[in-house]
Amino acid sequence: MNESDRAEELFERACAARGGGKLDEAAALFLQSIEARPTAEAHTFLGWTYSGMGRYDDAIAECRKAIAIDPEFGNPYNDIGAYLVEMGRPDEAVPWLRRATKAIRYEPRHFPHLNLSRIYAARHDYARAIRELDRALAFDPSCASARRAREELAARLN
Repeated sequence: MNESDRAEELFERACAARGGGKLDEAAALFLQSIEARPTAEAHTFLGWTYSGMGRYDDAIAECRKAIAIDPEFGNPYNDIGAYLVEMGRPDEAVPWLRRATKAIRYEPRHFPHLNLSRIYAARHDYARAIRELDRALAFDPSCASARRAREELAARLN
């Protein structure tokens, strides 16, 4: 098995472990995958795993590595923003989330808009929060949480 195939197999096993709540195992497998072949996805998912362990600084460091590998991959920008919000640093999160909205390669595209809307709503900037929710709904019209949040914020404006 070549290193690329090995990295992919380890990545898939890591995702399965992460999905099963086995965070330590997932982290070890993501690290092995990265050792075999570093990818933006593996670093981002390792960061996501670290965030589940409350290791936000390590999560951000992994996302920065992902961006260095592939600056067009939007997920790590959004994730850094989300981690900064969790750390109580929403002002620092905004530029990262804005970069995620402009990323060429990113799914699900509505996430950074949801995160921005939460920041603006917490600041009581409801009009701006609603604009972000409208953008999120443009990408995913079926997003029930965006629709609910928009209705609640619109009611506050009336």
